[in-house]
Amino acid sequence: MGRFLVKRLFLAFVTLFCVSIVLFLVAQVMPGDVGRAILGPYATEVQVRALDHQLGVDRPLLERYSTWLGGFVRGDWGSSFLLHRPVASIAFDRLYNSLILGGFALLLIVPTSIGFGVLAALNYGKWPDRVISVAGLSLIALPEFVTGIMVLVIFAVELGWLPASSHVPSFNPIDWFRQLLLPSIPLMFVLFGYISRMARTGTIESLRSNYV
Repeated sequence: MGRFLVKRLFLAFVTLFCVSIVLFLVAQVMPGDVGRAILGPYATEVQVRALDHQLGVDRPLLERYSTWLGGFVRGDWGSSFLLHRPVASIAFDRLYNSLILGGFALLLIVPTSIGFGVLAALNYGKWPDRVISVAGLSLIALPEFVTGIMVLVIFAVELGWLPASSHVPSFNPIDWFRQLLLPSIPLMFVLFGYISRMARTGTIESLRSNYV
């Protein structure tokens, strides 16, 4: 088990490293000049070159990547010229809401998925098993932006059951539930497929074991 976890962590770090290279290269090959984009079309060439030098975008590609990666690891993600704030603080502000949304989705979908997975295992080969299995695989295959648009149109626009607006601070638990439910549904769709399949497989193995 320990070797498996170490291997998975190593592969995860390798994957993240490769993704960082791809994202950095994509950002570098995009058309346009960084200094010109920040200063605008009326800035002089001297001002643009000075800002490019200050930002380090005129340095060799490998040096820029190593500087960027080192800053990212240390938590120095630079500053946003649009919002005039550190990028790390902007990201962590968004991360707070994302964690609340993800925790809310897990709180609802984990017991639901386990229940349906056990139900499918107890009816192995019968129509409940087939319906739950097909539904889970179908929900996994659907992109989240597609299910997000679908639930937004159905529950917010057509039926008007849930608000389509973003999170509004409130101490009312009912308001929190209604505001979090709509954006969490696409997440629950994806999680349902994975968790129900694992619960189904685990229950079937337990039912077929010698100690039952």
